[in-house]
Amino acid sequence: MSECIKIKNGLNIQLTGEANKLLSDLPLPEVFAIKPSEFTGISPKILVKPGDEVLAGSPLFFDKNNEFIIFCSPVSGEIIEVVRAEKRKLLEIKILADKEIKYLDLGKSNPAELSRDGIIDALLKGGLWPLIRQRPFGIIANHTEIPKSIFISAFDTNPLAPDIDFIMQGENQETFQTGLNAIIKLTNGNTHLNINGAKETASIFRNSRGVIINKFSGPHPAGNIGVQINHIDPINKGEVVWYLNPQDVLVIGKLFSEGRYDASRIIALTGSQVSSPKYYKTVIGTSVKSILNDGGLKAGENRIISGNVLSGSQIQEDGFLGYYDTQITVIPEGHESEFMGWLAPGLEKFSMSRTFFSWLNSKKKYNLNTNLHGEERPFVVTGQYEKVFPMDIYPVQLLKSILIEDIEMMEQLGIYEVVEEDFALCEFVCTSKIKSQEIIKRGIEIIQKELN
Repeated sequence: MSECIKIKNGLNIQLTGEANKLLSDLPLPEVFAIKPSEFTGISPKILVKPGDEVLAGSPLFFDKNNEFIIFCSPVSGEIIEVVRAEKRKLLEIKILADKEIKYLDLGKSNPAELSRDGIIDALLKGGLWPLIRQRPFGIIANHTEIPKSIFISAFDTNPLAPDIDFIMQGENQETFQTGLNAIIKLTNGNTHLNINGAKETASIFRNSRGVIINKFSGPHPAGNIGVQINHIDPINKGEVVWYLNPQDVLVIGKLFSEGRYDASRIIALTGSQVSSPKYYKTVIGTSVKSILNDGGLKAGENRIISGNVLSGSQIQEDGFLGYYDTQITVIPEGHESEFMGWLAPGLEKFSMSRTFFSWLNSKKKYNLNTNLHGEERPFVVTGQYEKVFPMDIYPVQLLKSILIEDIEMMEQLGIYEVVEEDFALCEFVCTSKIKSQEIIKRGIEIIQKELN
């Protein structure tokens, strides 16, 4: 185990509504959905129609740009709706789930006895390949490439983030190790398992074999995969790094040890507008309605987010959990006008600077809403971004190179190392109210178009 890597630049946003260490095992909801729009860069070709019966692991659609990458049903049941937008864009495939999940038999195998190609073939046919993503671009990994390394972040520092140690403490060590044994063979380089160096981590991570265990400490975004890659194995043009999260490793482990696609997932229901925030055992693509009802939404106009408050996606009360998300957050909408605005003492307002008197209590937790507290202003250099951006990249200069679409400068300034979530804190603290994440997304699209 290497020395602890200390992240100095960053910011912990302390919010009310952290999930209590209680695990609720609700009955599965009636409806699940897989949303092709979540997968950047794919062109979906549907394989099912309403009325079709599916098992957990049955293919639902594939990527027309790469027919080997298929997306499977997380549950068994009946296809009840295929939701499309304008120009027949595929938005959702809804499944009416059986009361008890039935699985497609995908066949057991031992990763130790398989070649790299054999493992890739099993992951592709089992519909698990979308779990593996790559930098640059934060897209589904290209199975024809060999990554220089693979990263797994075993902790999350986002606001109200789920405690991954708590989530994984009851999981089977050998199943997790089986998943690691498969993943390790996908690269000629190292597989990095990154843990929180500020506390005792779960034994399932400490006892992992065949990986390099790295410790990180410091404020958010110390748990972000982009920060960890930047500090251990930075990406240059032409290089690729793959990554996934610990629960995905378990899903892969179960594919090989049990021969099935078990899309089980433990998620955290969080936020100041939840009466009883806690953890839930569910399945990828679950309807969030029963979870929200069980947790109890407080009165008022609420913003429901699949993911965290910095980079999650807004959903409706009858919406569905994002494919990669392990958190649902509910906070108040911020439509109300404020008396005196910034002239008020601001004892209940969070501020990175000392604009409000709330800075006097560094341990205070806040009940923040969605109010932006102002409109977009001229993009000026204030030094704020650098205080919360711990990567060896000039964030303001990179954003401005994207705005003028200077591809050569974008490459020199590190566009291959970042995705939207890496700039979420910059967006949060920005005095100019610049939508940094949207700009980074645009920059990635420009580069991808150029490379194609």
